[in-house]
Amino acid sequence: MKSRTSTTPGAMSPELRPLTLGILAIITCAAFEAMAVVTAMPSVAHELSGESSYGLAFSMYLTASLLGTVVAGSWCDRRGPRPALAVGMALMTLGLLASGAAPVFWLVTVGRAVSGLGGGFMIVSVYVIIGRSFPQQTQPVVFGWLAAAWVLPALIGPVVAGFVTEHLGWRWVFYGVAPIVVAAVVVVWPRTRALGPVAADDVGASRPRAVRGLALAAGVFAAQWAVVRLADTSEPTGTTVAGLVSLAVLGVVTALLVLPALLPKGTLRLARGLPSVIATRGLVNVAFFGTEAFIPLMLVSSRDISAGTAGLTLSAGALGWSAGSYVQARVTFGRQWLLVLGSSILSLSLGGFALATAVEAPLWTLAVVWALSGFAMGMTLSTTSVLVLKLSDTTEQGRNSSALQISDQLGGGGGTAGAGALFALLHDPADPGYLPTFVAIWLALWAFTAAGIVSGLRAAGSSDVGSPSTPSKTTEGSVPA
Repeated sequence: MKSRTSTTPGAMSPELRPLTLGILAIITCAAFEAMAVVTAMPSVAHELSGESSYGLAFSMYLTASLLGTVVAGSWCDRRGPRPALAVGMALMTLGLLASGAAPVFWLVTVGRAVSGLGGGFMIVSVYVIIGRSFPQQTQPVVFGWLAAAWVLPALIGPVVAGFVTEHLGWRWVFYGVAPIVVAAVVVVWPRTRALGPVAADDVGASRPRAVRGLALAAGVFAAQWAVVRLADTSEPTGTTVAGLVSLAVLGVVTALLVLPALLPKGTLRLARGLPSVIATRGLVNVAFFGTEAFIPLMLVSSRDISAGTAGLTLSAGALGWSAGSYVQARVTFGRQWLLVLGSSILSLSLGGFALATAVEAPLWTLAVVWALSGFAMGMTLSTTSVLVLKLSDTTEQGRNSSALQISDQLGGGGGTAGAGALFALLHDPADPGYLPTFVAIWLALWAFTAAGIVSGLRAAGSSDVGSPSTPSKTTEGSVPA
């Protein structure tokens, strides 16, 4: 464990500044990729006739991230973060290039899956780097800065992506982001040389975890694909319906069977402490990211505005996210209560967003409400990141960070997949901008914010979560191999 001195070094102290800047470069790159791709996706779906499968382009990214996250957790503990970081960079770059070159929409989703696999490797690596390189007192500030790293991409990403999409074509959005990924990893690479393994080199112990991760990703994918195919098939036969429904049910059952072994014990029943912290992360992600994925499509199809202008609403959310993370880094009361506050604000704002959509409120109103949603997410997610590292021993930071990202990506993937399934089932191909379809999606996702409030209360009720600065574990806080 990193030695402690009487004076805790800051994130921009001479010994930590290069690593801080490198990590910020990686997150800035990931933020630009996210903002640019979301902005361009309505044009991709329109040109390649992929509207009915629109949600898959987002949920497949997150589903593949599940597998990358599971593998990266044990890998980082056994080999250190560098190998996972390098493989993640290569996969994300390959996926971006494949999506840009795709002649049909289903190949775009394949490219997004490859990028998601790389993203899973990269984000766990970053969390392990932070947990092992920065003093615990400095970590809230670092996570606040990571959220702030979204500001510039949030401001220029949609504008640049919209301009490129309209004047050069959407393919150049994917091609242009690829070299940024490589450059960001190159910046941080030299600063991670000393971060070797901290766990025993036990390949056999980590293999069952990787198999479970593969089964989880396969189950989620099967359920998503079956629902989208069912909605996209005109006049399906009884045999087709029965087969697709069976596949969807099998996928859900498989995911539910393997998921408990990949999360801290008690996560699914909202056990107090670390399990509920991780559960809160997943629940709020369902609501937020399921909504976000369909905002550009709603604005472009119902209001006939440009992709770049639609993306500015997402910019407002990212700016709010940065503000929420900034606030959480400066709290003086029990940090665990931010989970309850953030989930409550998200519930109010998403309900307001559904209402504003229904009454066709001005674009600036949608942007303000979405900024409030982003504020809630910045406060909540940065807090979960800090609490998970606080409650983890050094030898388990990789696996517990992996569990947090599994909840994160399963929530985001489940939200976008569920929203995509609802859209595929409810939308009218002759009128893709029909507002009641989107309002129904927003309201269905809003229900998960109530569960997030309950989970936040369970996390806040644990004395372990609120205890001061020394890393500790609850009896249910370790992730089984």
